[in-house]
Amino acid sequence: MLKPLGDRVIVQVVEEEEETVGGIVLANNAKEKPQSGKVIAVGEGGLTPDGKRLPMSVKVGDVIVYDKYAGSEVKYEGEKYLVLHDKDIMAIAG
Repeated sequence: MLKPLGDRVIVQVVEEEEETVGGIVLANNAKEKPQSGKVIAVGEGGLTPDGKRLPMSVKVGDVIVYDKYAGSEVKYEGEKYLVLHDKDIMAIAG
């Protein structure tokens, strides 16, 4: 299992099939980059200059909305994940 370090979060991206009002399914290259996903792992939190640990704003299982171009995609054991900094998370859905 991947274990994020510091203030990083590992997200399983929610790929939604997009369909127009007329029922036409859009090709992958016509879709916008997904901006939501499920948190599967959370780091321990960043450190302040005096060495105190900052709490993370999300927990495992949260469904989040993140900045459109944030994070780095990684493949691990055949699955695609996104590694984000806590600051790139804009909201928790639910």
